[in-house]
Amino acid sequence: MTQRRVSRRAMFSFDSAIPVGAGAFATSSPPLIDSPMNQRRKPKPLLRIMGIFGIGKKPDPKEAVREMQKKMRVEMRQLDRQIHGIEREEQKVRKQIKDAAKKGDRDVCVVLAKSIVQSRKAVSKIHVSKAQINSVIMGMQQQLSTMRMAGSIQQSTEVMKAMQNLVKVPEIMKTMREMSQEMTKIGIIDEMIEDTMEMMEPDELEEEAQQEVDKVLWEITAGELGKAPHITAGELGKAPHAIADTIVDDQEREAEAAVNFADMKDRLEQLRS
Repeated sequence: MTQRRVSRRAMFSFDSAIPVGAGAFATSSPPLIDSPMNQRRKPKPLLRIMGIFGIGKKPDPKEAVREMQKKMRVEMRQLDRQIHGIEREEQKVRKQIKDAAKKGDRDVCVVLAKSIVQSRKAVSKIHVSKAQINSVIMGMQQQLSTMRMAGSIQQSTEVMKAMQNLVKVPEIMKTMREMSQEMTKIGIIDEMIEDTMEMMEPDELEEEAQQEVDKVLWEITAGELGKAPHITAGELGKAPHAIADTIVDDQEREAEAAVNFADMKDRLEQLRS
């Protein structure tokens, strides 16, 4: 009995005297990684980490379309702010033209009138871009409806055409290119090939530019400078300032008509589909 107790104590003291990591006896202890605490600290699988950070995760087409629609509306508001900014600058230039006309500085008036012609052309292009953005938004909404019924997204020719034009607009070029790549990923459009052979407008088409400048000068100075535009029979009895107001109204109506025509075209395409 006494020998058994002594031997057990000797074995206990012998085992406890061996330092961890000393010789071959250290390998007899169980591996630390098998403990429950260390099992919790094991590195997460790579696929799980990729899923957390969105790497390799397939985007939900519905959420992607809604997000792109939201970005499109943001770009439309940005274009509206640009239009308002250009119009405010035009009002300042109009005042400068009137002041220069009173002093008889025709050359200054011509230079300022050219800047107004360019700003109005820029506003017209922005209105067209807004109409195309609206066309893309409506086209994507149609894709959402198709997805609910068919269960899958389909390519849209109208969205493709509108995006091909929007990626060329300097004010929104970067955003539209990024969005076109996102649309390609979810299958709304094909991969677009940039048209490098686009015909660029010349800086000044002499005759047309001069006519526009004369028209602007005549409009702002109430007939003191520039040339009167082509007057119809119904406008013969009007005063110069009244005809100038008519010209401005016609320009505004042309811009609105371009937007309305694009909207009507989109609605007709939706009805046909």
